Amino acid sequence: MNKFIIIIFLCATSFSFAQKKQDWEKINTLKVAFITEKLSFSTKEAQDFWPVYNEYQEKRNTLRKKSYNQVRGKIKDVDTLTEKEAENLLALHIQIEEEEEALDTSFLNKISKVITAKKTLLLLRSEDEFKRQLMKQYRQNKGGK
Repeated sequence: MNKFIIIIFLCATSFSFAQKKQDWEKINTLKVAFITEKLSFSTKEAQDFWPVYNEYQEKRNTLRKKSYNQVRGKIKDVDTLTEKEAENLLALHIQIEEEEEALDTSFLNKISKVITAKKTLLLLRSEDEFKRQLMKQYRQNKGGK
């Protein structure tokens, strides 16, 4: 799929951004196509890259859920927390942030052995580009309703 088709597909696809499984599957499918196009993987690179990347994404999502369920979901009620509860919540937040940083570092070390350093940097840039395009599409769809 070339870049032009991906962009058209992004623009033509309406995202409700509800946490429906099919919406996230659609987004992930678009993300895979986008990254594949941007990084121009050889067959060998693709075979080696996707298992490492998918494992990283699963771990990252687990940490995000943990953060939301154990920290962010409780922050909205910060006014009702005791100081001790707030200290514990803050410590947990810091711990999760450190886990995320360690996961990111580990992933970058692993992936840069699977693909080149240049493609690793291109991956980071491509993920940011994809997020920007997705948010742009979301704002356009939200504004049109």
